[in-house]
Amino acid sequence: MNGLYLVTPDWDDTNKLLAVTEAALRGGAALLQYRHKTASAELRQEQAQALLALCRRYHKPLIINDFVELCLALDADGVHVGGTDASVAGVRVALGPGKMVGASCYGSLQLAFDAQQAGASYVAFGGFYPSRVKKYPVTTPVSIVSDAKAQIALPSVVIGGMTVENSAVLVQAGAAMVAAISSVYLADDPEAAARGFAELFR
Repeated sequence: MNGLYLVTPDWDDTNKLLAVTEAALRGGAALLQYRHKTASAELRQEQAQALLALCRRYHKPLIINDFVELCLALDADGVHVGGTDASVAGVRVALGPGKMVGASCYGSLQLAFDAQQAGASYVAFGGFYPSRVKKYPVTTPVSIVSDAKAQIALPSVVIGGMTVENSAVLVQAGAAMVAAISSVYLADDPEAAARGFAELFR
């Protein structure tokens, strides 16, 4: 796990979603999380299936946000759970040992310890900066990244208002991946935007 962790926006237009995602994969996105909180079950199935085919073509993993059954039905690469979603331990049991389980830990090192104990593959911290997409308290300190690197044996993902400029300090502190939504999907040139993030890790 290293590089740009791309997260989809809540777009109902599947063709647009696929076109911009493919541009970002060309630019070097390392992993894709499909997240669409307001989609119908039918749309979610359609979009996840199409994105999985795209990720397979680029040899990149697809993580499904929250929906364990969808991950299993499609044989996607894993599931990401937030603080109010299913438990990490429960998802690990459902998916078995071969798939990835990610856990949102917000600004809490204790949540990251708990996630590691429960079988998580990686932990995600944030928000660090104001986001155009999600509303949350911007209270996560940069120091949590270096603390996690020293104390937790899992890669960490940083999320929340990420740009190439403001995420550089987090990569230097030890973040394995930078998660981005609007900085790529709303960019004039999503391929170049993804490449900018990817270059932080070279």
